[in-house]
Amino acid sequence: MTTIALDAMGGDHGLLATVDGAADLSREDIDVHVLLVGDVRAIDERLRHVRYDPRRLSVVSANGAVGMGDSPRETLDRNPDCSVLVAARLVRDGDAAALVSAGNTGATILAASDTFQRLPGIRRGALAAVYPTELRHGPRQDPFALMLDVGATLSASADDLVGFAVMGSAYSSIVSEILAPRVALLSNGTEPSKGTPAIVEAHARLTGAALAFAGNVEGLDIPRGTVDVVVCDGFLGNVVLKMLEGVSDVVRNLARDASGRSLQWRVGLAMLGDGLKELHERTDWKRYGGAPLLGFDRPVLKAHGRSEARAIRNAIKVATKAVQGDLTGRIRDGLRSCGSGS
Repeated sequence: MTTIALDAMGGDHGLLATVDGAADLSREDIDVHVLLVGDVRAIDERLRHVRYDPRRLSVVSANGAVGMGDSPRETLDRNPDCSVLVAARLVRDGDAAALVSAGNTGATILAASDTFQRLPGIRRGALAAVYPTELRHGPRQDPFALMLDVGATLSASADDLVGFAVMGSAYSSIVSEILAPRVALLSNGTEPSKGTPAIVEAHARLTGAALAFAGNVEGLDIPRGTVDVVVCDGFLGNVVLKMLEGVSDVVRNLARDASGRSLQWRVGLAMLGDGLKELHERTDWKRYGGAPLLGFDRPVLKAHGRSEARAIRNAIKVATKAVQGDLTGRIRDGLRSCGSGS
């Protein structure tokens, strides 16, 4: 049975999401044991209101949590026994195999950096995220592709971009079950000479590497889904990801507002019913739980701060899949093949 340490105090919805999501998962036919890390009294109180399998849930005490608006470094230094740090230490010490948190993103990244080791050849970790695409991916016909980095770094060297490419390929092959994920660099043109010096150098190093490198892609290729993994620095990736989320929200809001308008609007929406349903399905990040923080010797899954019970349940399942697929081992092997690992 795979054991996952869950930061039970993290996220906008707190225990209503984390405890309920873990409780829902405990009743499924999946070999996972979840350690709920946080305020024991509050967690036990919430557990009294939900159905769960007690053989698959345990509660571990922690003192406080990092709020969504708190300063991550200052709060972690002030409270070394907060929920995300206690959960990370459980993973480091072998009591759990992976960390899941929907809490403060900066605090989760710092907790991983303070507690885990970076994989050989990795200078910086990368936060990856799924985004909706027109084309479907892999044997499961997945409507999402992967982008990294989307927030763990501001800038990236050629070494970093090569590492991101290897990590994204390994993660996509395990979680999305794509045998040879197509990996590309995000640039301002498809030619090998386009982009910053780091992108140009990374392109040269990835050409001929032991992964399915597709060269450069431009911004318009992102929603089309022409590749399975898009690689960029964290500043650019975060801007792109937020833009995609904003566009999805605008489309859904327009459809909702239109439903209360004239009969002509309602008839039009009815005719678009199947298309709107598919749009909602494609942009529903809750199906995928969260974003992996890659580059460390332990799997870390950062769930969205707005996660409700369903998303937390799925985040735990994704973390379990990463453990069982030996994500860190696959990344080590990929880095060696590219000459980046020792």
